[in-house]
Amino acid sequence: MPIVAIGTDIVSVERLRGVFERHSERFLERHFTPEEVAYCLAQADPLPALAARFAAKEAFQKCWPHSFGWREVWVEKEGARPRLGYIAKIAQRMVSEGWRAHLSLSHEKEHALAVVILETLEMG
Repeated sequence: MPIVAIGTDIVSVERLRGVFERHSERFLERHFTPEEVAYCLAQADPLPALAARFAAKEAFQKCWPHSFGWREVWVEKEGARPRLGYIAKIAQRMVSEGWRAHLSLSHEKEHALAVVILETLEMG
C-alpha cells in the first residue's frame, strides 16, 4: 500500500503542564474532545496522555492537505491501540481518496511523540 504522507510531532510534557496549570479548562475545551479529556483525566498523571494526543493532532496535520480545528481530529482507542477519529468532512475525504491513517503514540516523563502514516488502500 503506497504511503501518501508521514507526519511526526514531539511535545514537551512540562511545557504542556505549564499551559494546563494556567488555563486548564480553556486549554482542554479548545484542544480536546470530551472523550479525550475523560480518558486523560482518568490517568494518574493526565499530562503525558494529553501531550501524546496533542502530538497526534499535529502529526496528522502534517499529512493532511488542508488545515483543520483541534477538535476535528481526535485519538480514540481500538482495544489497546490508539487510532484517529475525524469529523464527517475529513472522514468522507479519507474514504473518497481511499486513504487510511496509522497512528503510533509514545510518551515518557519529558516528551510525548506521535507518528502518523497516511496510506492509500489498494484497490481491486
